[in-house]
Amino acid sequence: MNFKSLWLGIGLAILAASIFWVVRTDSSQQISYNQHIRPIINAKCITCHGGVKQSGGLSFLFREDALDTAESGQPAIIPGDAQHSEMFQRIIHHDPEYRMPLEAPPLTKEEINLIADWIDQGAQWEDHWAYIPPQKDIIPPDVSSDYEVRNEIDRFIFKKLQDNELTPAPQAEKEVLARRLYLDLTGLPPTPKEVQDFIDDNSPRAYETLVDRLLASLHFGERWAAMWLDLARYADTKGYEKDLDRSIWKYRDWVINAFNEDMPFDQFTVEQLAGDLLPNPTMDQLVATAFHRNTMANDEGGTDNEEFRVASVVERVGTTFEVWQGTTMACVQCHSHPYDPIRHEEFYEFMAFFNNTEDRDIYNEQPKLFTYEPEDAKDLASTLQWVTTHLQEQDRDLVPEEGFLYEKKEALLYDLGYRKVEAEEFHASSKLIELLAPDQDVVWQVQDSSWIMFENVDLSQVEAISFRCATAISGGFIDVRLDSLNGEKIGQTEITNTGQWDQWKEFKTSLPTVSGKHTIYYQFRKNKDLTQHLFHLDWIYYHERAPLKEKYSTTFNTKLVQLNSYKPITTPIMRDRPAEKSRETRIFERGNWMAPGQLVKADVPEMLGEIPKGEPTNRLGMARWLVSRDNPLTARVAVNRFWEQLFGLGIIETMEEFGSQGNPPSHVQLLDWLAVQFMDQHHWSVKALLKQIVMSAAYQQSSTATPEKIEKAPRNRLISRGPRVRLSAEQVRDQVLSVSGLINLDLYGPSIKPPRPDESTNGWGSWVAEEGEAQYRRSLYIFTKRTSPHPMLTTFDGTARNVCTSRRIRTNTPLQALTLLNDSTFYTAAKALALQMDATHPTDVSQCLQAGYERVMLRTPDAEKIQALELLYQDALHRYQQKTMVHPVAVGSHDSTRLKAFILVANALLNLDEFVTKN
Repeated sequence: MNFKSLWLGIGLAILAASIFWVVRTDSSQQISYNQHIRPIINAKCITCHGGVKQSGGLSFLFREDALDTAESGQPAIIPGDAQHSEMFQRIIHHDPEYRMPLEAPPLTKEEINLIADWIDQGAQWEDHWAYIPPQKDIIPPDVSSDYEVRNEIDRFIFKKLQDNELTPAPQAEKEVLARRLYLDLTGLPPTPKEVQDFIDDNSPRAYETLVDRLLASLHFGERWAAMWLDLARYADTKGYEKDLDRSIWKYRDWVINAFNEDMPFDQFTVEQLAGDLLPNPTMDQLVATAFHRNTMANDEGGTDNEEFRVASVVERVGTTFEVWQGTTMACVQCHSHPYDPIRHEEFYEFMAFFNNTEDRDIYNEQPKLFTYEPEDAKDLASTLQWVTTHLQEQDRDLVPEEGFLYEKKEALLYDLGYRKVEAEEFHASSKLIELLAPDQDVVWQVQDSSWIMFENVDLSQVEAISFRCATAISGGFIDVRLDSLNGEKIGQTEITNTGQWDQWKEFKTSLPTVSGKHTIYYQFRKNKDLTQHLFHLDWIYYHERAPLKEKYSTTFNTKLVQLNSYKPITTPIMRDRPAEKSRETRIFERGNWMAPGQLVKADVPEMLGEIPKGEPTNRLGMARWLVSRDNPLTARVAVNRFWEQLFGLGIIETMEEFGSQGNPPSHVQLLDWLAVQFMDQHHWSVKALLKQIVMSAAYQQSSTATPEKIEKAPRNRLISRGPRVRLSAEQVRDQVLSVSGLINLDLYGPSIKPPRPDESTNGWGSWVAEEGEAQYRRSLYIFTKRTSPHPMLTTFDGTARNVCTSRRIRTNTPLQALTLLNDSTFYTAAKALALQMDATHPTDVSQCLQAGYERVMLRTPDAEKIQALELLYQDALHRYQQKTMVHPVAVGSHDSTRLKAFILVANALLNLDEFVTKN
């Protein structure tokens, strides 16, 4: 026996007992783990005894781990017995080498007492409040009758104000409310006439009528899609070094339409995460799955496609949790969550939901959906119907009965002799199995020794085969073989340098006569020491000696040419691999994808419940778990997002982090009550939720701040006044275009490229700016290039959308003022506004200035403001007349010193803080 250790242990016990009685106070108080203990552990203990480190074999994340025997051989916590619990003994130890926390100040007496009482009371654990489903029995509190309560939201807000000895602000003026509502619900300002109509409407339902009209506006969807696209990391390019263009704008349009149609949020969730797994999914439901095809893709030569496929899958886990669960999961990729009870292996169990999709970080971004614009779809359907009607009886079965329009068209054209198989279709065509590489995974950037296999191909009428390729090197070959990779070679073509990797050229090989049906192999190889990546392959085309189409009339073939001319819109979508090709998912040791460990099955974190009974264990089941009534986070997180968009701050400010390290909610009962309302009363209707919030008296308060309110709640977390926040980057530009009369309010369609400085393209090439009205479309439609987003938007805190963004951090910089003054679009808008001012009255400058002010600020200026504007105008006019100031740009046919002076005034109006702020 080690007597030294024995005496040390006895000494420690005696010392602990003596200190115990010194520091203990009244223990009658019931100790709450969440309220009293968790903050101490998270602040003082979790760094060494949490998810990252488990010093001494001890972790406080899970109760079973904390009660287990530590490396010392003793349990750290003995429920009901603080005196003999090693945790208690170590926090009161006099020796700094033994006392916890190690190498840090000791706990206070109050903290020690709380821990001791908690242990003696049984060391009861509680889940973090956010991981407990919101309860239905929350009753809005009573408040003073002095407060004007318009709905139950006000009771929660006003009770908090009452508790903090604050009073609500009076209702904002009607012109302020009108502008606030328009900006919040449509993202656009009202016109002076719309404001005046609201002011003149004295009916009791005037405000509600305006709310309903704005909720029904088609621009509602654009405003709220802008918020969602940040979460979806939507962009028009793929990211990384090459950052090539991506056609995915159909997803953006789907989001706009979903908000306009008030798609229930639970359906909105399921269709984005698993629309392809719904029974007989529609085209819209497939487009919705592009949510997770917004991940970046690396097209740089020499990269490992599997590495970046895995990177995308990992990113989808983090994004899903941030968007719907308000939980940061990136750290769990390498170890258990540092602060919340999510184990390392649970990250990979969740990753298994996404690990079986067909996308593989390849250039062509398969799988894709092929759709048409409504007008093209109508014409194509009509042409296809004509062709089908004029087919001979024996050829009628060439048109498939099932499938979307594109699939029917392609199948018919192929069988009639337009035998071209696009690379996009390699994996899906019934006549083509796969484009295979030595590792049996699908490729499109052709590598040495990779191959394609066609089954049951009739080459009896085929005289030649063409390949459309692009390459910057020479020395690649395509061999055509019968029945096996070692079978008879019936054709060969060399792929020579086409100039660039995206510069296409057709290569053709003649074939001998081949009878019967065969399996055809296309083998890609090199004849010298080349890089592994040989060339890009776009399509393969069979040239028939007597294609079926030749037995038909010239008119019929003209229709076929017309049918073939309709070019589809492509959108990358989600699709699972077939069961026989499903991937295994393994835990990555320390997050390293090249060090796979234990095999795991798809599942959700234990602390957040389980997949609803009867649901499949795939993405569809996972999506339905997210919106199940038992999920504690989804409704809370969604409600918090919408609240933040209206008030400038969320009820929980850290919208991306609802866990124990997030900011505590300012109104926790209100958040839970709204979450229950959202699910049970509104049935996940976003419009109903937003209406409930904006109808509250809390929302309608004036934003004027008193010294007392600034002192007690400087950031307005208690909602003692109305919101006052700077507009988003998109809203700043849209408002400038709107008040100037330039804005183009067309909905939907491909992204646009408005003017931008040539120097801002970072050397990746020219930005061909739109001309005419297209350049003045809403900012939501601006082409987002990840490596070089539009500089005006980034100046006002817009994002590159490389990753999911829950909230934009607002900044104030001199660049923002310089942009408002000098950006070419803003200056053009100032000129357009000046023309309106100039046309107001031929001689009365005051009337012109007043009209400009009212157009911009939506209220009548007082005499002091008119005087200031007149001084600015007269000074500018004098300088232009004396030619001591040169106008920066020509003003066209209206070139006059008067107009130039008005442009300067308009430019100043568009620079006012009040103009770029929502009050």
